[in-house]
Amino acid sequence: MYSFSEVSLVLLDGFLVTLKLFALTLLFALPLGLILSFGSMSKFKPLSYLTKLFIWIIRGTPLMLQILVVFFVPGMLFDNPIFAQNRFLAALVTFVINYAAYFSEIYRGGIEGIPRGQYEAGQVLGLTKTQIFFKVVLMQVVKRIIAPMSNEIITLVKDTSLVRVISVIEIIKAAETFQAKGIIWPLFYTAVFYLAFCGILTLLFGYIEKKLSYYKN
Repeated sequence: MYSFSEVSLVLLDGFLVTLKLFALTLLFALPLGLILSFGSMSKFKPLSYLTKLFIWIIRGTPLMLQILVVFFVPGMLFDNPIFAQNRFLAALVTFVINYAAYFSEIYRGGIEGIPRGQYEAGQVLGLTKTQIFFKVVLMQVVKRIIAPMSNEIITLVKDTSLVRVISVIEIIKAAETFQAKGIIWPLFYTAVFYLAFCGILTLLFGYIEKKLSYYKN
């Protein structure tokens, strides 16, 4: 029979994998999403259409299916077992692509929601387009997107559980090892980790929203 401390240590190891996947996904998906948003808003129509098609495909198919495709297809088509040999890498690539597509639409909505007068005011001041974006527009965009972005990021925490379909040992997969031995309570105990993590993120985003509240006027 396993003690509470032994179970907690095993679940903590699984949670660290969850945390690593979460952090690396944000690290790569946030800037990639911004690049995709610029592509979808590009005045160069082939680039705009291609980017929008890519985003439509990613947003229109289940994340679990995408995990399986990334894990199995490269080895089948190109005889390259890189993802089959590194399951975590397969999960990370899938999550980065998936969340970058969702983030790009949030970015796009935030950027397009900025009044045209803000850009014109920057031009009157003699600022370049790059200076206008970073000095005038960017923080207003951040204020507009913080709520939808926080929803996606909290969803990401829970979506990490899907990687168990390719046997990545995240927290729920770790709890399932005890279930196979007739111990069910560790599976419910995982809720404590998720609730604590999501609670911290909720408080963090609430703090950020308050700090940016001076933009609402």
